[in-house]
Amino acid sequence: MPFIKTDIPDLLIFEPVVHEDSRGYFFESYNANTFSADGIDIKFVQDNQAKSSYGVIRGLHYQLDPYSQTKLIRVLSGAIIDIAVDIRKGSPAYGKSFSIELSAENKKQLLVPKGFAHGYAVISETAEVFYKCDAFYNKQSEGGIVYNDPALGIDWGVPDDKAIVAERDQQHPSLADCKNNFVFG
Repeated sequence: MPFIKTDIPDLLIFEPVVHEDSRGYFFESYNANTFSADGIDIKFVQDNQAKSSYGVIRGLHYQLDPYSQTKLIRVLSGAIIDIAVDIRKGSPAYGKSFSIELSAENKKQLLVPKGFAHGYAVISETAEVFYKCDAFYNKQSEGGIVYNDPALGIDWGVPDDKAIVAERDQQHPSLADCKNNFVFG
């Protein structure tokens, strides 16, 4: 199957089957039947796309229940370090972060379930990131964790002096102080 389990429960890497020949390549970036065959039944309702320059760090973001989102993240051009942090109270991996390089070249995707904070850093000159969400954006339910929380120790793959972080993302609380209503299980 095209899904690879990570060491964090419910966080999955999706590696689509890529068909390449002299003309280029073709792959199904999403197929509901493929996901359903692996027990993953998600109804995506919103697609988002962003283009950023080298050093941009976006995150760590989430939406509180009942507006929480499962996201399927992929890169259309360039490369990113994609980060997911388990913030589900009672999870054996609570506070643990996972990082993976997603790129247009490797075509890997990360399926980030509800109950995770998510962010990424651009490690190529530019990157276009595309992600599907199973719930609509809801401003009132926005939550976040500061990207450089020492308790998380995340390596964003970008030197501190090259990091470009929105003021809003710099002002998020630490994991210990964030507003969070997620429960594992």
